[in-house]
Amino acid sequence: MLLSLTLTAQNISLEIFQNGFNSPVDLQNAGDDRLFVVEQGGRIKVVQSDGTVNAILFLNISGQVSTGSEQGLLGLAFHPDYATNGYFFVNYTKTNGDTRISRFSVDPGDPDVALPGSELTIIEYAQPFSNHNGGGIVFGPDGYLYIAAGDGGSGGDPGNRAQNTTLLLGKLLRIDIDIPGTGTNYSIPPDNPFFGSTVDAEEIWAYGLRNPWRFSFDSDNGDIWIGDVGQGDVEEIDRAGGNEAGLNYGWRCYEGSQPYNTTGCPPVGDLTFPIAEYSSSSGTSNCSITGGIVYRGSIYNNILGLYFFADVCSGLIGTVDSAGNLVDHGTFGGSWVSFGEDINKELYIVSIGGSIFKVKGEIIAATTEFDLDKVVMMIPNPATDNLYLSIENDQIQEVSIINLKGSILLSEENVNSSEKSITVSSLAQGLYLVKVVSANGRSFVNKLVIE
Repeated sequence: MLLSLTLTAQNISLEIFQNGFNSPVDLQNAGDDRLFVVEQGGRIKVVQSDGTVNAILFLNISGQVSTGSEQGLLGLAFHPDYATNGYFFVNYTKTNGDTRISRFSVDPGDPDVALPGSELTIIEYAQPFSNHNGGGIVFGPDGYLYIAAGDGGSGGDPGNRAQNTTLLLGKLLRIDIDIPGTGTNYSIPPDNPFFGSTVDAEEIWAYGLRNPWRFSFDSDNGDIWIGDVGQGDVEEIDRAGGNEAGLNYGWRCYEGSQPYNTTGCPPVGDLTFPIAEYSSSSGTSNCSITGGIVYRGSIYNNILGLYFFADVCSGLIGTVDSAGNLVDHGTFGGSWVSFGEDINKELYIVSIGGSIFKVKGEIIAATTEFDLDKVVMMIPNPATDNLYLSIENDQIQEVSIINLKGSILLSEENVNSSEKSITVSSLAQGLYLVKVVSANGRSFVNKLVIE
């Protein structure tokens, strides 16, 4: 199944990866070829790289989770040292509706199953209403756990919670889960903006958010990107440097860049406004932004460095570049609730209706600055046993052979030579991509046929 849309800007398409899930809301990898699908009802399933779904659940806490509306099992994050310690973390609403962040351990005897009875509660906070629970949890490049907390719900933030720095609601939180605090299972990083305060909540990293359902870090530069769901007119995309602490994104004073309720609000100069936004007002089919990921995969040159986002109601998929230019790529028919990456940083998008798609761009074999045929020689092509590569006036630094599903099958780094021979006899007949990165930072992709 392939859904395509051709535009004057970047061309993107979707390809079905797997379907049949029950309200999937998150997709993560644990540093290997598997993908982990989070279902809102409280289950996590393991999916192999070929799309096969394991029959045994990775985790089932459905009896502990409130369901309906915006509640449920909402987020998953694997510890940066998961391969050694087996720790993973989940964000869910308890049966009374309050939020809990917990740590679980993988079964040391079975990497596809969580260890029964291993739950350790990290942090909990009350939810006054059933909506605006946030839900995303992500480990930052600094190793700390970041938690997206919505403003507590209802409409218009009636308790002005997002601007109240004594509360955790309407915030992006940042905690150290590797060092327990006094009476808690986490501690406060010393560079948090309210560290040491006896009044403000020390867990806060940023505030003034309405419902930051999904956020992510750019794996290239550490920037934080947040998709913050609007009240009824503006869906906003926020970006900040990874070290920018204590930013106030303006809700309930502003909905995106538009005034909403400015009574008692700080000066405009103290607020951080979106890098991009789009309309969800009446007359549009948009309703709720799903924040996404900056594409840093190795296959699709034309979308490299673009931030992807989507809309739950309209099926819109869009991108924003580093300058804040937003491109609407059109509607693709899904109720998009999350994005995910595999181990190779290739991009996926999740529809709550039960399907997961791969997001694909275009393969540009060479940049306009360099002519591949004149710079890199690749013979023979078609190949059977061995492939010979050579580069002119440069050195080959990295070589990768990638199948059309985006999986890296062969890879070698630190070649540091103008020539390289690769054995390809283990590859099945078919079409592949060869990516060459030179010592001067130039990148080339070309098609390879295996006979």
